[in-house]
Amino acid sequence: MARSPLGFDLAALAAEGARIQQQLIDGLQLLPQLEEVVVGASARQLVWQDGKVCLYRFLADEGEQRPARQPLLVVYALVNRPYMIDLQQGRSLVQRLLALGHDVYVLDWGYPDRGDRYLRLEDYVLRYIDGAVRHLCQASAQQGIDLLGVCQGGVLSLCYAALEPARVRNLITMVTPVDFHTADNMLGNWARALDVDALVQTLGNIPADLMNASYLMLKPFHLNLHKYVAMLDILHDRQALADFLRMEKWIFDSPDMAGTAFAQFIKQFYQDNGLVHGTIQLDARVVDLSQVTMPVLNLYATQDHLVPPASSQALRGLIGSQDYTEDCFAGGHIGIYVSSRAQREVPACIDGWLRARQ
Repeated sequence: MARSPLGFDLAALAAEGARIQQQLIDGLQLLPQLEEVVVGASARQLVWQDGKVCLYRFLADEGEQRPARQPLLVVYALVNRPYMIDLQQGRSLVQRLLALGHDVYVLDWGYPDRGDRYLRLEDYVLRYIDGAVRHLCQASAQQGIDLLGVCQGGVLSLCYAALEPARVRNLITMVTPVDFHTADNMLGNWARALDVDALVQTLGNIPADLMNASYLMLKPFHLNLHKYVAMLDILHDRQALADFLRMEKWIFDSPDMAGTAFAQFIKQFYQDNGLVHGTIQLDARVVDLSQVTMPVLNLYATQDHLVPPASSQALRGLIGSQDYTEDCFAGGHIGIYVSSRAQREVPACIDGWLRARQ
């Protein structure tokens, strides 16, 4: 058996090289045949709009009857597109919640441009979220709705629930940072050293490409190299390749972030840890988490590198609610929406928790 000076089996190396070469050939033949990937598993209807911000109602399958229940509004992060919660058939939190009988809505923030540079967090919380909630309350003849905040959208939802508790019946937070100064919060450590005023003064809005680069550098080997090397193993598989490209589309379809709101968020949450210290102010109104008195379900992911579990778990000791439930998902920040395990566990958890309180 021939071996190299370093001890490698030359025949095995040659076989592996031939295998990779064939995979590349297969991929070059398959890629031109793929149609543009489509995102979104559920039909939706525009029901309210304020500028670029749109409120959509997801439509159940034709013929499927939904019981009269209070609306469930999903508030997603400002830094990503919300179709992650409805990515594709079989990988859709929305699809599963619809099947379980929920009346699901989502706020779509749109794509901020230079005209939106001076939008504040007050606009997002007290204008857009509040406007959507008021519309849903009026349309459903309900005094309050169920609110599900995801990641940064969970932070905004906590602020809204603290300021307008009468309009939120039940609050669900998913992979939501609360304590931004936990020791394992790498993103928080970076943000505390950021001269955010200089950044916004220079750039205006914060480009999506800059934000994405920051997230990717949290796990540079895995997110910048490993996943593309691993792609070699699926180049022959049409469905797996389409799934990979669909995820890439979501990652790099991020919107810019309004400069003023970005500066506020970094200063008040990341640098001052305002939720923990009770120093967040929106239009001179103090966000006091002790005013969050409605039932709260807090879901976090055990392997989340963007929002470490300890950051989310801090919520328990800060809110005023006597009805607090905490549950974890064995996966990562994105897996909690799209993995096969998440499809079985997360919607069922949300559904069971809500039904027990309705």
